[in-house]
Amino acid sequence: MKKWIAIILLFCLAVFAFFYFFPLSNKSSEKEKPAKQIELTFLRNLGNQAYNQAYEEVIEAFEASHPHIKINMQSMHWGNEYELRLRTELAAGNHPDIMAIDSPNLALYANSGALLSIDSYMKEEGNIEDIPKGVLNGLTYNDEIYLAPIVESSIALFYNMNLFREAGIPFPSGDTDNPMTWDEVLGIAKKINNPAKGVIGIDPAQGFNVGEGPAYFKMPILWQFGASVISPDGTTAEGFINSKEALEALQFYQDLYRNHRVAAVEMPPAPFENNQLGMTILGSWAISELQRTPGFILGEDYGIAPLPKGRYQVVPNGGWALGISSKTKYPDEAWDFVEFATGYEGSKLFVEITGDLPARYSVAKSFPELNEYPKNIFIQQDQNYSKSRPVTPAYPVISEAIKELFEEVGREGKDVSSAANKAAEKINNGLKDIKK
Repeated sequence: MKKWIAIILLFCLAVFAFFYFFPLSNKSSEKEKPAKQIELTFLRNLGNQAYNQAYEEVIEAFEASHPHIKINMQSMHWGNEYELRLRTELAAGNHPDIMAIDSPNLALYANSGALLSIDSYMKEEGNIEDIPKGVLNGLTYNDEIYLAPIVESSIALFYNMNLFREAGIPFPSGDTDNPMTWDEVLGIAKKINNPAKGVIGIDPAQGFNVGEGPAYFKMPILWQFGASVISPDGTTAEGFINSKEALEALQFYQDLYRNHRVAAVEMPPAPFENNQLGMTILGSWAISELQRTPGFILGEDYGIAPLPKGRYQVVPNGGWALGISSKTKYPDEAWDFVEFATGYEGSKLFVEITGDLPARYSVAKSFPELNEYPKNIFIQQDQNYSKSRPVTPAYPVISEAIKELFEEVGREGKDVSSAANKAAEKINNGLKDIKK
């Protein structure tokens, strides 16, 4: 009995000691300190209402899952105007933590030291196998990834079904593995073209506009004929933009305006919607724009086919992507946001709101409409046949040179060889300036 009493007393002492030194209320211990609140500045380009809303909702979702990180988003301007303002801000030392950059301008920022390489982040946590290789190439400079994409872009042939019926022409196939050739498109344009009725056969590459549009829409014509703009090592344009293949492409383009006269330098307002234009090359975003045209219905008044091919089948890719400033004090937290916004969850939310093309295979698979006509055309082209514009610090010069080259060839009817040599010289001067 005495033995059991001793055991019970020892047990009671042990229990007393436990609760004395480790009370249930844990009053003697400090409460866990909350994580330090971090604020990141995010600078981006303005867009339409859906585009702006998408970014706001992506940030809201990110902050909900990362309460210690606050994203201060600033948006300004659009397109080239934004790029010029961003460069001005960076030159003045005003570096945002995160910035949106139009992917063809990537090398300009990376070469200047303004961008942080996110190569290790992307390869370890960015699930790069989920991004088409052609897209990833346009985000890479000197073998390192600098940008992460949310959405992508692509272009295709839009055709006026009313004019096709009137000319007795069968509608083209939507099979992205078997697009029409440019010669076939030319044959159709000749049948549709009717100057007496004010009907134009084709707008082959979005007329003659300003900004990045001319390079985006017209550079693929060079690629399709087997030409490149600059050498693979990015050192020269000589022998590339003025190569035999490039001259063939430029001559074909010029002949649409000057010889066959199935394309027009001056276009009437909304010719495609008003049954005055048989075919035109438009981006995926044009679907939602055309839906706002009363009485002009997809599948009844117009259809969409893959981009025509030349010797090769190739379409452009690229778009606004996210990068991290090399000057940020919080690279890991900035990556947390970039990873979220450009990953499956953020990209899916962005696509739901904007209707844009996702950059990731997984996101594309999650939207049934992206796997059906007509959006499947843009998705499949982007995933299987896309190419990025040259990744070089001299890209702004290249973009301007392409714009001027096609204007001189198409609008002004200048000799294609002379125009191409002039473009090569301009690009080479830009490449030399970068080296300096």
